[in-house]
Amino acid sequence: MTILDKIVERKKTEVAAAKLSTPLEELSSYPLFDRTCYALKEYILHPDKTGIIAEFKRASPSKGLINGDVNVADVVRGYQQAGASAISVLTDADFFQGSLQDLTDAREVLEIPLLRKEFIVDTYQIAEAKAYGADVILLIAACLTPAQIEEFASYAKSLGLSVLLEVHNEEELNSNLAADVDAIGVNNRNLKDFIVDLAHSYDLVNKIPDHYIKVSESGIADPKTIKGLKDAGFNAFLIGENFMKTDNPTAAIHTFVQQLR
Repeated sequence: MTILDKIVERKKTEVAAAKLSTPLEELSSYPLFDRTCYALKEYILHPDKTGIIAEFKRASPSKGLINGDVNVADVVRGYQQAGASAISVLTDADFFQGSLQDLTDAREVLEIPLLRKEFIVDTYQIAEAKAYGADVILLIAACLTPAQIEEFASYAKSLGLSVLLEVHNEEELNSNLAADVDAIGVNNRNLKDFIVDLAHSYDLVNKIPDHYIKVSESGIADPKTIKGLKDAGFNAFLIGENFMKTDNPTAAIHTFVQQLR
């Protein structure tokens, strides 16, 4: 089994347990469930923003612990102040040391879109995302069928959430151009072996229809890389490890953005 396979199997077990402990009807009664979401597209394209989707990630399967000493609210507040267009928060516990509480803690200090970064395998997780304060959900083509992506994206839109679809190659892209997807992200990190190659983004950018927000994900560590990706046609850039691996992620993003501008 690949790491992705292991994560997906674990997710199915997690979701089954979560449904028993907190039924969907209970989630829909949470205070945040009825809030109006921030629209991802509006903030990505806003002229005063950077296009950066800054990520809070404590750990990963490939790197182990990245940063276990920082507070999620402090970090994402700093990301917002630096001009990030949106925030991504990992909520997986076993492989990334995240939680749904991290999502809610981030929501309390943010006035920009918040992405629940998760391996979604069930509509229940989409309802969870809304209940805990997310504005955006991630759907990963590598672990879903085209029918699931259509179903999940439609359900997310019914809750007012934006949808980011993650692909790794042309086949995944062409098979999953669902109408309810708002943004398509090209993950430069292969989720099966975790090798990073920016060529994935450059190979796919012109094959993504222009009505989607185009996002390059992973492996972005230099402001010059963003300039190149922007020139190629990307609107947004998901960056996590580059900031999180430092002692002060907030200072890191401020320095990065200064160089970008």
